[in-house]
Amino acid sequence: MTTGPGRKKYVEKSDNRREESYLCRSAANSRDGRRETAFADFFWPRRARRSGMEIHMTQYLIILLTGLIFSACGFYMYIYFFSLGYGFSIAAIGAVMLILFRSSVTWGTGLQCLLFIIYGIRLGGYLLIRELKSPAYKKVLSPELQRSKQMGMVPKVSIWISCALLYTLEVSPVFFRLLNGDGTSAAVVAGLIIMALGICLEMAADLQKTAAKKKNPYRFVDSGLYRIVRCPNYLGELLLWLGVLISGFGSLHGIVQWGAAIAGFILIVYIMFSGARRLEIRQDRNYAEDPEYRKYVKTVPILIPFIPLYSVKKYTFLVA
Repeated sequence: MTTGPGRKKYVEKSDNRREESYLCRSAANSRDGRRETAFADFFWPRRARRSGMEIHMTQYLIILLTGLIFSACGFYMYIYFFSLGYGFSIAAIGAVMLILFRSSVTWGTGLQCLLFIIYGIRLGGYLLIRELKSPAYKKVLSPELQRSKQMGMVPKVSIWISCALLYTLEVSPVFFRLLNGDGTSAAVVAGLIIMALGICLEMAADLQKTAAKKKNPYRFVDSGLYRIVRCPNYLGELLLWLGVLISGFGSLHGIVQWGAAIAGFILIVYIMFSGARRLEIRQDRNYAEDPEYRKYVKTVPILIPFIPLYSVKKYTFLVA
C-alpha cells in the first residue's frame, strides 16, 4: 500500500479527475438544458409556461366552447354557423376573455375585447333584423333552408367545429397577449385604430346598403362606399382582423402563437374573397342584363380599393 507523499499525490490526482468529470457532466447537462429550453421557447414562450400548460389549455378550451355554443344556431340552417353564429360567437368570446383575464387586462386589451363585443352584437343583430324584415333577403335564404334540411349531421358537425376553431384563431393575437401578461404597446394602439376603422367601415356599408334597398329592393347598390369597392363591408371585415393581427406584434412568441395568429388572418382573407365571389355570381345572375350593372362591375374593384381586381368569379378555388 502506498503511504507518505506518494499516497497524498495519488489522492489529489484522483480528486482532480473526479472534479473534472463532474464539471464536464455539468457543462453537458447545461448545454442540453439550454437546447431543451430553446426548443420549448420555439413552440411556446417561457412566460406562457410559467403557470402550467394545463391552465392555458383550459382557458383556450373555454374560448373554443364559447364559440361552439354561440354558433350552434347553425344546426337550424347551416349558413348560421358563419353568419349569425359568427357575430354572436365573437361577441361572447370577447366577453369571456375579459372575465378569464380580468386580473391582467390593460386598457388596450380591454378595449379590444370591448370592440369584439360591439362588432359581434352589431353584426349578429344586423343579420337577424335583415332576415326578419327584408323580403328580398328571405327569398335568398329560402333555398339555403331547404339545402340545410337535406344536409346530414356529419357535415353540419364538421362545419360547426371548423367555424368555432376559426373564431378562436381570429382572436388569438389578443388571447395570447392576455395569456403572456403583456401590456398595452404601440402595436396595440395601432391595432385598435385599424380595428375601429374596420368596424365603422363595415357598419356604414351595411347602413348604406339597407337604405338603398329600401328605395329599390331589386336594384344593385352602387352609391356611397359602394362607389369605391363593390364589397365595402368585406373590406371593413379585413381591416378589423388586420388590426387584431398587428396588435399581436411584440407579444406573439413561438411557432404555436405566430402560427395561430397568421392562420386566422389568412383564413378570414380567404373567406372574404370567397364571399365576394359568391356575391358576384349571384349579382351576375340577377343583374346581367342591366347595362348600368355591366359598366359598374368593369370600373369598380370588387374588394380592395385602387387595385384593378374587378372579378374573382373565375377563381374556382374560392368556395362559393
